[in-house]
Amino acid sequence: MTIRRSIVLVAAFLVFGGTAALAAEEAREVPPPVLDEAAADAGMETAVLAGGCFWGVQGVYQHVKGVKSAISGYAGGEADTAHYRVVGSGQTGHAESVQITFDPRRISYGRILQIYFSVAHDPTQLNRQGPDVGPQYRSTIFPLSAEQEKVAKAYIAQLEEAGTFDAPIVTTIEPDRPFYRAEDYHQDFLANNPTHPYIVANDLPKIKNLQTYFPDTYSPVARLVEPHH
Repeated sequence: MTIRRSIVLVAAFLVFGGTAALAAEEAREVPPPVLDEAAADAGMETAVLAGGCFWGVQGVYQHVKGVKSAISGYAGGEADTAHYRVVGSGQTGHAESVQITFDPRRISYGRILQIYFSVAHDPTQLNRQGPDVGPQYRSTIFPLSAEQEKVAKAYIAQLEEAGTFDAPIVTTIEPDRPFYRAEDYHQDFLANNPTHPYIVANDLPKIKNLQTYFPDTYSPVARLVEPHH
């Protein structure tokens, strides 16, 4: 697994001449959604998002205040293919995803999406993010309710109408897709491997961008994944 990521990173460096291929996806300031979920009185809520390698997306949301947990996994395919080596074929329908459990009294679903479009990934890249290529790295929102789906669709339309990005948003919305937790060695990968070349080049800048663009939402302490029993 780690070897494969390293090979991809080195290959991108050789093919594209170094720095351009290794630079993290450019973050940008995006407006908050005009339409958001109604404020909740109690209870936790869950969001599932895909935006390239789950290491970086998980790492970003582990530093977001109001997030209880961010777990790497797979969504979009079937249970029997929700395994890293199989998903890597690009033939399973799965996308590397992150399940985010958050307190809607502290952070809204719309704010979760604002971070997603601003610093967690580039929503204009089709079936890829940076050096990672294939439908398993696609930009996808997996809404878990009709209200989440409504908010996500409205937000994409809002960003498109405002011309927020220089290219069309390619993020898909795929409701009613189960989430499957990834293997333990993928959990907390950014936090546990801050000097890994892939993390340094692609993911640590996302954490810095989170701190820059969302200072009131940024938590300096990452909320790590609880042991899986």
